[in-house]
Amino acid sequence: MFFSIIIPLYNRPQEIDELLATLCLQTYMQFEVVVIEDGSSLTAKEIVNRYADKLDIKYFFKPNEGQGFARNYGFERAKGDYFIIFDSDCLIPHDYLETVKDYLYDHHLDAYGGPDAAHDSFTPVQKAISYGMTSVFTTGGIRGNKKHVGQFHPRSFNMGVSREVWEKVGGFKLTRLGEDIEYSIRIHQHGFKIGLIPGAKVFHKRRTSMFQFYKQIHFFGRARINIYKHFPAELKLVHFFPAVFTLGVIAVLLLNIFYPPLAYLGNIFLLVYFMLIFFHSLVLNKSLKVAFLSIISSFIQLTAYGLGFIQDFFKRIVLKKQ
Repeated sequence: MFFSIIIPLYNRPQEIDELLATLCLQTYMQFEVVVIEDGSSLTAKEIVNRYADKLDIKYFFKPNEGQGFARNYGFERAKGDYFIIFDSDCLIPHDYLETVKDYLYDHHLDAYGGPDAAHDSFTPVQKAISYGMTSVFTTGGIRGNKKHVGQFHPRSFNMGVSREVWEKVGGFKLTRLGEDIEYSIRIHQHGFKIGLIPGAKVFHKRRTSMFQFYKQIHFFGRARINIYKHFPAELKLVHFFPAVFTLGVIAVLLLNIFYPPLAYLGNIFLLVYFMLIFFHSLVLNKSLKVAFLSIISSFIQLTAYGLGFIQDFFKRIVLKKQ
């Protein structure tokens, strides 16, 4: 099996350097790398060229259109049997491709997704953000594992599709705002088999500050409404949970200000919830600092998503604005 690794890139030369270094260490080397520079002002051509004698690698520069269409550009130029999409802020374990190859031989999948985790080299903030995005105490608990709700939709930071899928379904129709979920829904609709490969883990850096993390997750909340506009049946009850949590937090804050006696139960719930996050993260990360930051990242993960969801639900569904 020959893989084509597709990596869209926008103004992140240092990240692609670190990612390519991990690809050089793969135990299975039947792959090419296709890097698509999506209109960056900080280009990575020189960095990519350093790997020309270590990897079967191709570099392309195109006008900026967003990550979805940059991946399509890579699909069109890839020669593999299977296309694997990574975000540029991922580090790839040395046995990743070996794991995927073995799994696909034993369990046929036309498309797959894999989980993400924090690498030991990540900063405490990055580890806390990773916790917030993967924890059982946030919506991360249903992403990238077997406990997903309904059909499994791979996320494009760690996603694979067969050449047959590309030839029959095409590529991304959206360039952002839930483009990976929209793509996987169409793959399902064409009758292809999609599944999770539990061992196909990547180390996903995500964002380097809580403010950047907030902006990213707010965008994800808006993306869920964008998916609804294309596929109304894909809006499930669980997708409302961050919005309900956010409205609950606002209600508790208002009660503490205007009528404290009624805020008692809400305060107890939030205290217990944050204590569970703290000790769960402490067990996983073995760091008091990361455990404390995990409270913040988990709170942001729910409220930023909730606010983005509420914003576009009101604008695009209630007010019917485009």
